[in-house]
Amino acid sequence: MPQKKNSDSLELLRGKTGRAFGQMAGLTMTIKGLPSTYNKDLQESVEPMLDHVKTVSDSIRIATGVLSTLAVNPDKMRASLDPFMLATDLADYLVRKGVPFRETHHISGQCVAFSEKSKTPMDQMKLADFQAIDSRFGRDILDCFSYETSVEFHSAAGGTAKKSVEEQIKVMKSILK
Repeated sequence: MPQKKNSDSLELLRGKTGRAFGQMAGLTMTIKGLPSTYNKDLQESVEPMLDHVKTVSDSIRIATGVLSTLAVNPDKMRASLDPFMLATDLADYLVRKGVPFRETHHISGQCVAFSEKSKTPMDQMKLADFQAIDSRFGRDILDCFSYETSVEFHSAAGGTAKKSVEEQIKVMKSILK
């Protein structure tokens, strides 16, 4: 529909990953019990393999089309940010203070519920609001409401931190050469 602005092509690609993974799992199950010589049950791998090759090939063509026509609008992206996106950061904050994650997950949920009930965005809640939910929240809890800081906390390989993303780009460029 003309008013629809979501990325239909990317939704289709996301669906194709399930199909591709399923084909891979099927092939693994077919060959798992084979001895080191040819067996007739290996014939069951040909049809899914050919479909898999076509699926991956089509997916690469779709992704190429999406990426070659992609227009990024940073202002709209920033405007779409929502403090609820940082709810996990509240849980991580308490984990860094020694609280088990199974507790912090529940506490973070209480913060979200309070925000919704009081119609106060989480990044505008007062320290007293957080401490009424859990006394282990300190003055620095308000520092959690920085999208940039949140991104930088994920510095593991494949993470969202700028350094991690730059490393991923470097690896992909070397693969493409």
